[in-house]
Amino acid sequence: MNPARLVFPAIRWGARAPDEVWPEVRRGIDLGVGGFVVFGGSVAAMRELLARVRQRTDRPLLFASDLERGAGQQLRDATPLPPPAALATMADSALVEAARITAREAAAAGIGWVLAPVADLDIEPANPIVGTRAFGAKAGSVSDRVRAWVQSAQAEGVSACAKHFPGHGRTTVDSHAELPVVSATREELEADLEPFLAAIDTEVRSVMMAHVAFPELDPTGAPASLSPAIIELLRKNLGFDGLVVTDAFIMQAVSGSGRTEEEAAVEAVRAGCDVVLYPSSPESTIAALEAALKSGELKPGRIEEAENRVAEIAASSYTSLEAPVPASSDVRALELAVRSVHLIRGSSHLVGPSQSIRLRVVDDDVVELPPSLDAPGSARSDRGRLASALQDRGVTVDPESSGSDIDVVAVFSEVKGWKGRAGLGEATVDTLRGMLEDSPDAALVLFGHPRLAEQLRFAANVLCAWCGDSLMQEAVAERLVTTAVR
Repeated sequence: MNPARLVFPAIRWGARAPDEVWPEVRRGIDLGVGGFVVFGGSVAAMRELLARVRQRTDRPLLFASDLERGAGQQLRDATPLPPPAALATMADSALVEAARITAREAAAAGIGWVLAPVADLDIEPANPIVGTRAFGAKAGSVSDRVRAWVQSAQAEGVSACAKHFPGHGRTTVDSHAELPVVSATREELEADLEPFLAAIDTEVRSVMMAHVAFPELDPTGAPASLSPAIIELLRKNLGFDGLVVTDAFIMQAVSGSGRTEEEAAVEAVRAGCDVVLYPSSPESTIAALEAALKSGELKPGRIEEAENRVAEIAASSYTSLEAPVPASSDVRALELAVRSVHLIRGSSHLVGPSQSIRLRVVDDDVVELPPSLDAPGSARSDRGRLASALQDRGVTVDPESSGSDIDVVAVFSEVKGWKGRAGLGEATVDTLRGMLEDSPDAALVLFGHPRLAEQLRFAANVLCAWCGDSLMQEAVAERLVTTAVR
């Protein structure tokens, strides 16, 4: 029996090579951790790292990663995909294909545990953290899509994870920054549970708990990740017997609940969680679990149960480095992305390859990252891909010339919890209003949730592109140019 098996530290690659990452991975192996959660890197680097891991230990270690928008969300040589909300606007076959591409590329990188899909409902406009990460707002359609995603991904040999139980969709603050409290009634919360029930019916192998308090479900006010009552709801009422994982322990909702990380780790395991994900200090977390086991605060049976679940999912998700890396799906991903780009109102002002575009960019996401996120592996979005993709297609791009054939204003506003808001900032809206007063017929491209268009009623022409990933920027270029010349 080893409580360390319940702890999963982070690997934040950044620009580091496997040689630079290996010492911290080796330290985790020697501590006895059950696996790691991966941020950044590449398929090639992960395969090299996995080869070293398997030389050092013969026990299967489980590697997890947030891949809600495809393996390319983390791994730079894998395929990025449109966000779930965009996939939900297309036929179910597109979502199934996206799940399969994600799972195959994850497996090729040695990532056997995919921390997706998001099963939350996008029902609160002020929610700063769910938005386009969800498949939609209606419990029935989201349940169907969660079921299809889980089934398709797990058919490729990886383990999926439905998150964030019992639902993060009603929150108005981000659990990365503070502890959200959802005051919804039991009846309202029943709808939130439906997508999780769908995942469980499809035999999803893991469920992630939310760092969110639900007084109607647990009057003590404990976050769901530390709540025996809410985990019992998952286990007994919904019948889930797979692996239960906390959300990341570096999130401020943990310390905001009045506990140290170490205290919270013990409480989470005692409540029924099997994995403590991404603590600030794996060493101190393991020490706290060991001390709690020795003192009797944690029972041997609870540790053994959790350890067995970790071992089971690690064994079932063990990936072979002998398998070839699948061929790139970038072309197909672009096709899906182009299909998801849609007109909210007005015209998108198509342009031919011999014409010119006046392109101006407004970035609503220029906010200084907090220290916990400004670390190796923190992705900073490239806002220049739209311009270069237009130029690749033969269009002249000039941010200054008012004599161009069409005028395009690109506004980036993604789901970023650390912004502390869901909508566009006042300064962004004011800037855009000024631009469009000067050029009222301009096409405004919204790299964000389509409901943000409500703040831009002064814009006559609005095109929705969902998020600011390079893929979606290229999709906009493809739509603006190639549609015009067919």
